[in-house]
Amino acid sequence: MTKAIIFDLDSCLSAADEVGRELYEPAFDAIRKANRGTVPESELAAAFEEAWRIPFDVIAKTHGFSNEMFEAGWNMFKQVAVTTPMRGYGDLETLKQLPQAKFLVTSGFRRLQESKVEMLGIRPLFVEVLIDAIDEPDRVHKEGFFKRILESHRLLPYEVIVVGDNPNSEIAAGNRLGMPTVQILRPGVTKDERVWFHIRGLKELPSVLATGD
Repeated sequence: MTKAIIFDLDSCLSAADEVGRELYEPAFDAIRKANRGTVPESELAAAFEEAWRIPFDVIAKTHGFSNEMFEAGWNMFKQVAVTTPMRGYGDLETLKQLPQAKFLVTSGFRRLQESKVEMLGIRPLFVEVLIDAIDEPDRVHKEGFFKRILESHRLLPYEVIVVGDNPNSEIAAGNRLGMPTVQILRPGVTKDERVWFHIRGLKELPSVLATGD
């Protein structure tokens, strides 16, 4: 029986670029200025596009950013925050209908992720909102937070479903811990077979939960 659900935030409950693409431009400009020919412009453009879905530290490593590029982007991103209301995807009302305990676990810069949660107004829907802050020391990553949820709420892995979009992040963490995983195929999300279930939106989640009861 499913007793709890862990949700991701970006590309799961809200589109990563709903905040407006101009929000990241100061950081992107700083990285461009620090580039000095290290990364070709075409690859840099691809990295910036990925930055809407993948944490900056992963992007920088994957695309071979120099230390100067990394520090320039890092220092700018740490200051970014959303200050205008957000709506999220159109099916967020489904969250209120789910009787299971709900947890939100999201990775990124602390200030940015906290501001998204506040601007969406969804904090009251969750037992806990946990930020895997990439700009703070001693990270435990999503898997560490998942373990904490299991331990602190006395839950077994099969009693907790993980819902997210990224097969290399929350999905992988859930799989390693033996939790049922659900990939939500929001626009732009590539279907991956390393999950237990696929859904197109939150309205399909109750039927998935019914299979485990």
